[in-house]
Amino acid sequence: MITALFKVTGQGSYKSFSVSGHSGYSEAGSDIVCAAVSSAVMLTVNSCIDGFNVDAVPEVYDDTVKFTVNEKSSDADRLIGALKEHLEALSEEYPENVAVTIEES
Repeated sequence: MITALFKVTGQGSYKSFSVSGHSGYSEAGSDIVCAAVSSAVMLTVNSCIDGFNVDAVPEVYDDTVKFTVNEKSSDADRLIGALKEHLEALSEEYPENVAVTIEES
């Protein structure tokens, strides 16, 4: 299962997100759920850093991507919010393959 954790402030700004795991929907290389999640995460990270110059730190491990925003950014909030909504939609369509958690910190 792919798990996504979004950390938000009390004011609703995104501090970070992490996405990890494998969906298990299909074989590697033909897994549409994994492809949808991976593509959306890459788009979000690259848009924040390269497109909007958000002060943030991406970390990539074997099966985990972590992204931490260093300074409040309305651009990051919109982009990460869109990622959260996309992953929530996927979790509704594929509840055994994707789970989304929001944590206030």
